[in-house]
Amino acid sequence: MIPPVVISDRGVTVVGGGATTPYDLQTALAVAPTLVAADGGADRALALGQPPDWVIGDLDSITPQARRIIPSGRICHVAEQDSTDFAKCLTRIAAPFVMAVGFAGLRLDHTLSVLTTMASTPRPLVILLSSDDVVFVAPPRLTLPLMPGTRVSLYPMGPSRGISTGLEWPIEGIEFAPGGRVGTSNMAKGVVTLRIEGKMLLMLPRSTLASVMTALRLPA
Repeated sequence: MIPPVVISDRGVTVVGGGATTPYDLQTALAVAPTLVAADGGADRALALGQPPDWVIGDLDSITPQARRIIPSGRICHVAEQDSTDFAKCLTRIAAPFVMAVGFAGLRLDHTLSVLTTMASTPRPLVILLSSDDVVFVAPPRLTLPLMPGTRVSLYPMGPSRGISTGLEWPIEGIEFAPGGRVGTSNMAKGVVTLRIEGKMLLMLPRSTLASVMTALRLPA
């Protein structure tokens, strides 16, 4: 068991080196005020005017300028190359949830690796913010108060199935799998309930973030 480096009874924001904006970062910090940079995400955070509380990673991307600004005692060097910097962060954070920003855009391979890590790391729960989406791994049971017409996309990260109410196209009886049947661009008719077996990503519009956090019973 890896001992945690960052401990919080609230959420923790993890910032990567991908595309993000001051609004993205401030939205995340409003509900998850501790800021952890995944390696070169430290430069991104500093460029947005927000020095990170911690830097975690193999440190092959952070610039010397950023290292001079951030206290050495707040930099956690993890030398192994068997995991990504994002995974290194998650396994060293003890918190109810993580808000992830700066992991979508610029590098598709990085985004795919982050989604894979989210599906394979049960704790902490991760909410990924992109320019248009809120993405998280569906829990076994979930009730989402959504406006009619809201986009609800389900993307399997392994064999999965489920039961739904409130979706335009119900999912009962469908065997989902990567490279097989997926559930993108479904639509809410109102309140949506889901019972999910297996690893399933939910992708909703950014405007639903508050509803998602309430449905997941996360402290805000």
